[in-house]
Amino acid sequence: MKAGGRLAVDGGEPVRSEPMPSRGLMTAAERAAVMQLFDEAIAEGTAFGYSGPRERQFEADFAEFMGGGFADGVNSGSNAVYCALGALRLDALAEVIVPAVTDPGGIMPVPLLGCVPVVADTDGEGFNTSAEQIEPLITQRTRAIVVAHIMGEPADMDPIMELARAHDLYVVEDCAQSHGARYKGRLVGTIGHIASFSTMFGKHFTTGGQGGIVYTRDEELHWEGRRFADRGKPFNLDAEANVRAGLNCNLNEIGATIGSVQLKRLPQMIERRRKIGEAVKEALAECGAVRIGGQAPGTECSYWYLRVRLNLEALRVGKQQFCRALAAEGIPNLPDYPTAVSEAPWFRDKAVFGNSGFPWDCSDYDGPRDPQSCSENAMRSLQENIPLPLHENYGPQEAEDIITALRKLEAAYLH
Repeated sequence: MKAGGRLAVDGGEPVRSEPMPSRGLMTAAERAAVMQLFDEAIAEGTAFGYSGPRERQFEADFAEFMGGGFADGVNSGSNAVYCALGALRLDALAEVIVPAVTDPGGIMPVPLLGCVPVVADTDGEGFNTSAEQIEPLITQRTRAIVVAHIMGEPADMDPIMELARAHDLYVVEDCAQSHGARYKGRLVGTIGHIASFSTMFGKHFTTGGQGGIVYTRDEELHWEGRRFADRGKPFNLDAEANVRAGLNCNLNEIGATIGSVQLKRLPQMIERRRKIGEAVKEALAECGAVRIGGQAPGTECSYWYLRVRLNLEALRVGKQQFCRALAAEGIPNLPDYPTAVSEAPWFRDKAVFGNSGFPWDCSDYDGPRDPQSCSENAMRSLQENIPLPLHENYGPQEAEDIITALRKLEAAYLH
């Protein structure tokens, strides 16, 4: 391991020559639990489906992890956002303020519900939005705010909730990247009115290839979301048939079985991620041009990725060259994290319902016909920040190698 000297990208010795350790997310415990499910189905001569005992147990397990409340397993993180919004029963053409940087699946449910997404900029430091960016976008048409906690870093929620209360708005927390993160001692997902989680294979824990959870502490919203997630079935109602339109967004017994096993390890996995992230953050605190990006006060991050922020004015290379050099030192990184929502063709072209331009071009909508986006900070943040892959199987050596490589590059590239 070489802290100084010639950069690997220029032919020098890399900081790390071995690949980063694999995650090993799936274990014999998940396999045994799923095989037991198969054995039971074979013995009974019936197929397992959804909304069965395994899914009910998984939902109870997740609610317990969250400290109480109500959980509904669904089949993807995008559908978790879709069903969380569906629980709100928003009228068509309502405006929903959404974050500038997030997965497309965190935004697309808004127009697919007939509502209008209005994009709020990031806070100027990282990838999360803030009350300061949200407030100017509120109109008489606004009914809800979607707040994503990106990279495992909680957004600054207290000012957002205060703003929502002042304007009588719902807040949906998109926690797809932030399982177990805390804001002033509170788990993300427990602060807004309702929350969505992704449990796809790359997240903090998984229910298999895809999956998601809708979570709330509001029982009425829970039942509304559960009905919407299963074609309007009259759960918890005295009705004989489906009470509203919705899609089949159900999870299944296999996914739920895997999820319950994974949940037993989730606190430990989060703690190991946090330990690595905090070690790197502390070690880079005195660096002038390379550091872990600033985080909201009172937060405990769960580090889905490790966000490294560059002071490009202090460096004599741009982000792309820095990323190539970092990779050459043996440290994987994402030089091109997904672009801001406003840059996506589907958003610019209003490509939701054929060529209709709906909901923006609907004659009953009295807002702007062009999709509204404030993304100046977001575009700058995407240029200044580098996500580094990180998981719970990293250890002290991996943390030290990340630190050493970043310090080596800063020393080489400072003006």
